Order: sequence, then C-alpha cells, then structure tokens
Amino acid sequence: MTAASDTPLNDIVDATAQAVAGDPAKAQVLFSAAGIAEGAVGSAVTAGTYTVRVDEPAALGGAGTAPNPVEFYLAALISCQVVTYRFWAQRLGIVVDDLRIDAEGDLDVRGFFGLDDTVRAGFQQVRVTVHIDGPEPAQRYAELQAAVDAHCPVLDISTGTTPVLTTLITSESENSTLSA
Repeated sequence: MTAASDTPLNDIVDATAQAVAGDPAKAQVLFSAAGIAEGAVGSAVTAGTYTVRVDEPAALGGAGTAPNPVEFYLAALISCQVVTYRFWAQRLGIVVDDLRIDAEGDLDVRGFFGLDDTVRAGFQQVRVTVHIDGPEPAQRYAELQAAVDAHCPVLDISTGTTPVLTTLITSESENSTLSA
C-alpha cells in the first residue's frame, strides 16, 4: 500500500516547502462548497466539480435517499485519516500493507431538535478505530498514529477551535452579518 520514502507524495511536500519558504502566504488554500435545498430536508452540495446529495432518514424527516450530514462528517474524517496515514507513512518511511478505518459517533437528537438546551447539537463523542497491518513493530505504527493525529485537517477541525462566520442575506437586507 505504501511505497518507499521517495514517492510522489514526498515530492509534493518538497516542492511545496520550496514554494512557500520565501512567502508563507503561498501556503494558503481556499476550499469552498455551495448547497441548495432539495426535498423536505435534503440538499445538493457542489464542491469543485462534484455534487453530493445529502438527506436524513425518515425518522428525522427525510426520505433516506443519501447519507445525512453527520454521516458525511464521519466519511470526511475517515477519508482524511486515510490520506494522512498514507502521506505520513511515506514521510516517515513506514510500510503499511493494509489500512482500514472505522468511525462512529454518539448524537443526542434533543440538542438538534431544541428539546434540551443543555444537550449539545453535535456529536457527544466520536470514536475512530484504525486497523493497520504491515511488517513494522507496533511502536512505529504508534509513531505514525501520533503524526496523523497531529496533522489530519478534518481531525483538527473537530478538536480545535475553528471560527465560523455566517453571513445571512435576505430579500429585505442585502448584508446582515451574524457570527456563529
């Protein structure tokens, strides 16, 4: 699954390091997405050239036609972990023969529905299980896990504080800014 430490991922890092060394502003990347409402609670979200559909199960008012937003969050976390494991395995010269990641989260819907303001609207806890196999001793895989946990962007979004600025535009007011 992983190759030697002189693979293209390392070349990308080396080229990026050279490109941003003199101007850290060159390291800034903007990602964006846009969504429209579909059905009772569904949405179609465009990110780059891709469109994903999001829905809720019937128990939460949807038609169950697509994963719900928190399932997409788990998918984003898992996929980012996979990328980060592959990247850091190559950077550290750690051989990984097989990698599988599972994630699950506990959500109390009383927070989302506003039934109890003391209950958080999002996950109360997320558990990630990484299944990794290869010829390395367990300590090397623990070193890899530490690097992944320190550098995975989606994990960082979840565990750090990320300011979110919400701008509300209505037909009555062209620019009303609300901070969330």
